[in-house]
Amino acid sequence: MAILIDPPQWPAHGTLWSHLVSDTSYPELHAFASRLGVPRRSFDLDHYDVPASRYEQAIALGARPVLARDIVFQLRASGLRVRQIERDAVRPVRRREYLVAEWAGLADALGLGGSTRAFTDWQYLGADLLARWNEPHRVYHDERHLEDVLLALDHLSSRGERISPATLLAAWFHDAVYEGASGSDEQDSAQLAAVTLQELGLAPGQVQHVGELIIATTPALPHTHTPAPLAHLLDADLSIFASPASRYTEYSLAVRSEYAHVAEPEFRAGRSRILTTYLDQPSIYRTDTARVLWEERARGNLVREVEALRGVGSLAD
Repeated sequence: MAILIDPPQWPAHGTLWSHLVSDTSYPELHAFASRLGVPRRSFDLDHYDVPASRYEQAIALGARPVLARDIVFQLRASGLRVRQIERDAVRPVRRREYLVAEWAGLADALGLGGSTRAFTDWQYLGADLLARWNEPHRVYHDERHLEDVLLALDHLSSRGERISPATLLAAWFHDAVYEGASGSDEQDSAQLAAVTLQELGLAPGQVQHVGELIIATTPALPHTHTPAPLAHLLDADLSIFASPASRYTEYSLAVRSEYAHVAEPEFRAGRSRILTTYLDQPSIYRTDTARVLWEERARGNLVREVEALRGVGSLAD
C-alpha cells in the first residue's frame, strides 16, 4: 500500500499543484489527505489536488514522489482510475459515498457506534434524511447543497476551526424539510430534528442546541451574537457564494427554478434586495477563517449577480 504524489507542475489559482493518489483504496487516500490538512473538497473523484506548499510535507508524512505518468499508471493498475468519459456518472456516486461515510462518522462522534441497535436506528435516520434531500421538487436545496455545506465545514476544520457535532447535526437537518417557505421550513426542520434525535436518546440539551442552530439559518434573521457553532454553520451555508464562476451560475439558476412560481420582475427585485443585504454588511462571513477563504470571491459573485438582476451586467462578465 502506498500514497503517491507527482511534482507540483499544474498551474491554477496562482500556484502549482500536485496529484495525490493511493494505489490501494480511497479510504487510505482520504485518511492521508486529512493528516496532511488538505480539505475533502480537494478530492477530484480519484485523486486530491495538493498545492505546491504542501508537497514537501506530503513526502515527510510518507507519500512517495513519482512522475506524473506514474500516477496515471498506478491508478489504472489499481482500478481506481476514473476516465474522463465516466466523470459525470461517477460524481453523484462519490457524493453519496461521502455523505454516507460522514453520517456514520458522526454516529461515532456522538457515541452511538457502540450499540448495534442504536447504530441501526442511526442508519435508518440517515437514509430518511438523504431521501428528504432528494425530493423531486428540490433544485438547489438538494443533496448537492448538503454536500457543499459539509465540505465547507470540513474546509474550515482543515484550517483549524473546531467543528462541533451539534453543528454537523444541524447541517444535516437544516433544510431537511423544504417547501420554499422561509421561517416555517426552518421551524419544521428543527422540529424533525427534535423528535428524531430524542428518539435516539441524545441529551435534551444537545437536541435543543441543534434545533436553535437550525432555526438560526433562517434567511435575513438578525444575529447580535454568533458563537462558534452558529458562525461555522452560517458560514458553511453561505460558502456557495464563493464558488467558481461556473458553479455560481448553476447555483443562481437553481435558485430561480425553485422560485419559478414568482414572476420575473418580482423575483429580480426580491433576489437583488436579499443579496444586497449581504453586500451591505462589513463582511459576509463571521469567522476569520471563512473571510480569508471566501470573502473576496463571494463579494465578486454577488456584485455580478445583482448587476445582472438589475439589467446592467451578466454573471458571465
